Amino acid sequence: MTDKKPFYITTSIAYVNAAPHIGFAMESIEADAIARWMRKKERETFFLTGTDEHGVKIQKTANELGRDVKELCDENSNKFRNLRAILNLSNDDFIRTSDKENHWPGVRKIWHLMKTKGDIEKRKYEALYCYGCEAFFTEKDLDENGECPNHKRKPEVIAEENYFFNLSRYSDEIAELIETGKLRIIPDFRKTEILNLAKEGLHDVSFSRPAEKLPWGIPVPGDPSQTMYVWCDALTNYISGIGYGQTDDPLFQDFWEGGEVMHVIGKDILRFHAGVWIGMLLSAGIKIPDMIFVHGFLTSDGQKMSKSLGNVVDPIDEVETYGVDAVRYFLLREVPVGRDADYSKKRFEEMYQAHLANGLGNLSSRIHTLCLRNNVAPGYVLDEEKDGEFLRLIKDAAARLDSAMKEFVLHEALSAIFSLVEILDQKMTELKPWEMVKKEPEKGAHLLRNFLAAISWIADHLEPFLPGTAERMKKMFGVGTKSLGEPAMLFPRTEMLFGDK
Repeated sequence: MTDKKPFYITTSIAYVNAAPHIGFAMESIEADAIARWMRKKERETFFLTGTDEHGVKIQKTANELGRDVKELCDENSNKFRNLRAILNLSNDDFIRTSDKENHWPGVRKIWHLMKTKGDIEKRKYEALYCYGCEAFFTEKDLDENGECPNHKRKPEVIAEENYFFNLSRYSDEIAELIETGKLRIIPDFRKTEILNLAKEGLHDVSFSRPAEKLPWGIPVPGDPSQTMYVWCDALTNYISGIGYGQTDDPLFQDFWEGGEVMHVIGKDILRFHAGVWIGMLLSAGIKIPDMIFVHGFLTSDGQKMSKSLGNVVDPIDEVETYGVDAVRYFLLREVPVGRDADYSKKRFEEMYQAHLANGLGNLSSRIHTLCLRNNVAPGYVLDEEKDGEFLRLIKDAAARLDSAMKEFVLHEALSAIFSLVEILDQKMTELKPWEMVKKEPEKGAHLLRNFLAAISWIADHLEPFLPGTAERMKKMFGVGTKSLGEPAMLFPRTEMLFGDK
């Protein structure tokens, strides 16, 4: 990781046939934590998210609901745009694939470059198609029941004439990029599966559908009888969203061509991002991204989330109940990077009570009360000789935090901070500063200055992960000032939220 380069991070763009779910909230929060961390490290950072609004699936949904397709896209896209405030995200922009001014020119430009290269050609074909994935499958891609492994439905057989992208030409080059780490897949175990696919040989990809079957989308340049198929259109958002295809594109030059680029995506679309997208960029002569950060899926109480089971978790409901930082904490701390995890109400409330209310919240309250009562002011700088133990604890936590974030292991990064919370809680119980200030006022005040310095470090370094809590703590402990602020209840106990449970 080159510290001086600008840093560009994206989420996948969410499909607008339904409202936001907890899985996309997790992806957005992961990307936000990384973006905030990079800004904290004083790297110029740009964070993009947005919505994918074309394709057969959204057209079918609108038809089934008797809705105008654009009105449905506008309505649901706004729900995703509103996540910025609801989840306290710091994205710099929001791209929509239906945006004819900002997105379509970039798609047309990359299509033209690929066509000129000889990598897009029209063909007749017959193939298996999953509407849920917006993707074509081979027999070996299906599960033992001949169904799509993601949607548990048999794909339809489609026979038509479309434009194809000759992705197979780039299989060897893509495999080499992945194998050598020039395209870094995070975590490492996700690298193996996509590398094996590339080595087996990637298949050519349908890049259009007949306009009579798909009227909602970007017309193929020079052939309005065809509409661009979802992947060429959707994947190009990562560069159109920062000006690619525009007359003036300084953001694209700075953050894509001159920066370090990371995509944050779910495991189900890795083959499209590490295969199709990389092939498109190679064909068009555009620099490839540096990293693809791949997260797993969330289940609900051990079962796959589905509308039919009635177990889909609404992130907005959870935020309204527990607060945004409680949701951010659970999704960043409980979900190991790249792995699947379970979103259990019981586990959520256990972590909330133990780590946040009784942990960070209670410790903050005790330190603030003792410092306020004994006129201990912020701003004390720990000294190696006088404050060696507390200084070592902070340095150890900082080293663990930096190490975890260099590898983007977000749950270990939060663990490093909250391990210090636990240690300070133990120190408080062992050293009893409330008694020491009575028996030895000067010694007691000095001990409280150590606690205040440590909790201030926690407040400062929580910002990428729990930004609202970090801000309240900084005000509470007077970080960067000479006096303590007002007390604040950071996380009410669950009995205060719901009564006795």
